[in-house]
Amino acid sequence: MLGLVPYLTASGVKFDPGNTKIHLACWNGIEHPLDVFYAGGWQAWQDGQTKRNFECSNVLSLIDLGRSHWLFVGVYEVLRCQPSPKGNGHFLYTTKLLANQSELIGRVIVHHQRTRQSYVWFKPAMELPIVEIRREKMTIADFPGYNAVVINHSSLQIITRQKIASWHAALANIKGVYLIVDTTTGKPYVGKASGSVGVWQRWCAYADNGHGGNVELKNVLKEKGSEHMRNFQYSILEIADTHASNEDILERESYWMNVLRSREFGLN
Repeated sequence: MLGLVPYLTASGVKFDPGNTKIHLACWNGIEHPLDVFYAGGWQAWQDGQTKRNFECSNVLSLIDLGRSHWLFVGVYEVLRCQPSPKGNGHFLYTTKLLANQSELIGRVIVHHQRTRQSYVWFKPAMELPIVEIRREKMTIADFPGYNAVVINHSSLQIITRQKIASWHAALANIKGVYLIVDTTTGKPYVGKASGSVGVWQRWCAYADNGHGGNVELKNVLKEKGSEHMRNFQYSILEIADTHASNEDILERESYWMNVLRSREFGLN
């Protein structure tokens, strides 16, 4: 099985493996690096570090996909490091993406058994075998079907800002009842979409400000800060076509509130 470094070398990516650190990027308790990559902010996100983690010539970046699989997202030259302008004791690196790898980023998946460390020196014994080369760059997946929607707030923002076609087509053409859960407390909020642009219209509002005008969600964000919206999870409980009456949708919303007890124990 071909290793990642020989593959990169054969593809014309010129770097010194002997002075390279591997960044094994995982969920940090606040955001998942895969969401950052989808949103197009990977390099800037990686450049901000809490410690001097990149005291090396190059950084080879991998993002956790689960099951010891990692997505390759580039090899970067380290140019300099300075204290973060935020004054929080962190550091801001300046890095440069090396040439000849734009067609590889987001497509190559390797196998690696991670230890606790997120920053490790590359060693020849680390084969990083390639398990898959995707036909296309990994992005937010196509709409999975109404019964399979479970997305976090970061994904919702990417979907709405980029107006991903399959999601827009599916959500803009249905009315229905949806569920928002604060994953830190488990508290549910049941909402309805009865407008002319269906669920898409309502979810765009949530993507924008986290509360969509709902009083209890506003209160949560007022108490915990706007960044808390990152902890919201979205799914669909029931759909109806665009000809369904507002009264019908309201009745189904009330039904789900009763089922999930979201008035007594949730955010309705």
